[in-house]
Amino acid sequence: MTKKEIVKQISEEIGLTQLKTKEIVQKTFDAIIETLVEERRIELRNFGVFEVKKRAARKARNPRTGERVDVAEKFVVTFKPGKEMEERVLELDRQEAARALQLAQAQLAERTGGATPPSHTGHPVSTIPMAGTESMPQIAGAHSAH
Repeated sequence: MTKKEIVKQISEEIGLTQLKTKEIVQKTFDAIIETLVEERRIELRNFGVFEVKKRAARKARNPRTGERVDVAEKFVVTFKPGKEMEERVLELDRQEAARALQLAQAQLAERTGGATPPSHTGHPVSTIPMAGTESMPQIAGAHSAH
């Protein structure tokens, strides 16, 4: 996603012109940069922490020639995501795993003529839709611990 797309989305959601929204978004980015330069750290709750750190000098290799080169120490910006962002990104793993399982089940069903394969417990495997997510694998007849 680009800054222009962010501006367009916010503009549509809150009813401001794209020009005014762009100005606000840019001022926000400018404030983050200025804070990093002056204070070397900015914490945005439920988002994450940007921090300026000094990276030590090191030896590296030019990938094209294989020649060893010296890289001087320098300041870099690091980012550590907040808890909410971390959890939402980890949810991608769970959704991807569920999709992969569904795909594998569908491919197996195709090869076996549609028969439902037994699980390791002897119960047929089924999928139960959960609010806000793709179908998650569940064992038929098993009770949830939630």
